[in-house]
Amino acid sequence: MEKLRYSDEELEEFRQIVNEKLEVAEQQYKDILDTISKRSGNDIDDTLPTYHALEEGSCTQTLDDYLMQAQRLSKFINGLHAALVRIDNKTYGICRVTKKLIPKERLMAVPHTTLSIEAKLQQKK
Repeated sequence: MEKLRYSDEELEEFRQIVNEKLEVAEQQYKDILDTISKRSGNDIDDTLPTYHALEEGSCTQTLDDYLMQAQRLSKFINGLHAALVRIDNKTYGICRVTKKLIPKERLMAVPHTTLSIEAKLQQKK
């Protein structure tokens, strides 16, 4: 008989994995925000020669990169929080398309996923 959901013990293992990834992601997000707002104290803008006009474009590009990283991390963090809710509801690891259990290996690699590989491939078509 096919399992319909992960056991409480397995869900607790997943909770630990999600919480570890969440802690790292939230610290990275905070670091990026600190860098963007220049609260980190490592600001070197005042030491750059003003005659390097090309560097200004480089600084703008770097800021854009930081903003994109922050946006991706924010989405990842929200996904991890949603995974914790699914763990609490005991629906974690169930594909929202096929309604089958997502393999543990996939959940270990992508703990916030709601799709099995099968459903993900169908989505890309």
